[in-house]
Amino acid sequence: MILKSPPRIKVLEALGSIADGRVRKANDHYLVASSEGDREYTVRVNGNNVSCDDNGTRYRNYVGYPIIAVLMIEGRLPFDQELANSLRGIPWRKLNEEMKSYSKVEEIVLKRAEERGISRARIEEFVNKVMEDVRRLRLNKVT
Repeated sequence: MILKSPPRIKVLEALGSIADGRVRKANDHYLVASSEGDREYTVRVNGNNVSCDDNGTRYRNYVGYPIIAVLMIEGRLPFDQELANSLRGIPWRKLNEEMKSYSKVEEIVLKRAEERGISRARIEEFVNKVMEDVRRLRLNKVT
């Protein structure tokens, strides 16, 4: 099954997870800790075959942020350290649960990044590029 494109905010969440040091290699897979540190997702990548036990990938069949983060670390998707640093320390799960809307959370996150010196235009351009590359990869979900 080819995974669907993720919500745009997942690109930002992936950057934040890398900046926060929540992604680590473990033998033949990666472990990605949640923003609150109470969950850990297992990501496996073998070419364009991917698996992850996050909700987006498992239940909604889209490319979840842990997979995006791993592909950034592996150099298969673009990465921007300065942009990632501007997204450090964001409580993603808390915001998602409070706002119940990815667009509202994205607006909060964009404002925070702007306050940290990153322009909205730069963020939009980066997210568009990553989304295009994710679509082009045509990642296949395996279990």
